Amino acid sequence: MVGANFLAVAARMSLVTFLGIYFVRHAGIGLATVGVAFLCESVMRGLAAPMFGALSDRVGRRALLVGSALATAIVLPCFLLVDGPPRLFAWSLALGLTGAVNMPVASALLLDLAPAERRQSVLALNYTAMSVAYTLGVMPAGYVAQRGYGLLAAVSAIGYLLVAALYLASLRGTLPLERSRGESMLRDTVAAFRDRRFLGFAALAVAFPLGMGMVVTASPIFAADLGLGEGYIGLVLGGNSILVALAALPVAARIEPMGPFRLLGAAASVVAGAFLCYALVPDAAWALAAGTLVFSFAEIVFSSAVPAAVARLAPAGRRGAYQGGWALVASLAMGSALALSGAIGVLAGWSGAWLAYAALAGIAAAGLFALRERFAT
Repeated sequence: MVGANFLAVAARMSLVTFLGIYFVRHAGIGLATVGVAFLCESVMRGLAAPMFGALSDRVGRRALLVGSALATAIVLPCFLLVDGPPRLFAWSLALGLTGAVNMPVASALLLDLAPAERRQSVLALNYTAMSVAYTLGVMPAGYVAQRGYGLLAAVSAIGYLLVAALYLASLRGTLPLERSRGESMLRDTVAAFRDRRFLGFAALAVAFPLGMGMVVTASPIFAADLGLGEGYIGLVLGGNSILVALAALPVAARIEPMGPFRLLGAAASVVAGAFLCYALVPDAAWALAAGTLVFSFAEIVFSSAVPAAVARLAPAGRRGAYQGGWALVASLAMGSALALSGAIGVLAGWSGAWLAYAALAGIAAAGLFALRERFAT
């Protein structure tokens, strides 16, 4: 599982990180339109995720994961066919549907395989592998993109074919599964959104995927608008993943006895500080480096704590459904980052967008700190 997630992240993020630049600068599509298309992809992925998560609680995880990898290998490189808004939106919706499986189902399978008392450490190990994959994918991908996006598309497609092969080779025999006891697939799909504790937690924790969306999709365009090249952008974003990879597992092992809710307020405060760096550091290169570095310290905590917290909130037999519910929230947040940035940027520029997000993260930090005991009970 960890190896498959490693390959999937390397294949996807080596390309997705630079797609905003490709669509704006090479396909000639406006930033606001690209932002809306990215939002549509995330909305589709998020809306389908609870259904796939609930389905995996009933039929198992393996077939869904293999099918998703094969479909993504076909759809992802088709961005090369995009030459205007209609094809961009069609491609975005298709990619969102093929990607809707992995977030809830892969997370649920990891939680199936991990002892309850070691879930946060297992998630941290997985995130460490994903961070290394992001680094190995993004850092050279910036230079590959400068040579041609066609080559980058081919590498990504091959990566997903390898993911499917790895799932088939490793996920054999009977896998552990706490099956749903619900009578209705529809009730299982919407179960998380009928849970007030989950809704309250999600309303505050949304600051984390929103922050990831800003760093992954908005910050490259922010940096490019200020004159920085794809090579430097990839180097900085990849460097962030190196730090996360080095620290995520030891930090998770140390804080795991505290429970997943205890430090999320502090992590949200660090997210706010990262956005302030993007907004206030005057030199473009230093602003990107400082903001990304500060954000990585929050990422070290929330990357494992948030899915572990969602698992804590989930009742028996609905682990996939709750992970799917969180995937919906996370997808909407990450997907809206670029669209919101474009809208705010028209009125207040990039600095205004970063300051607005810093204020939102600060509010989330206060709420997560105040309610941490209530969520834990």
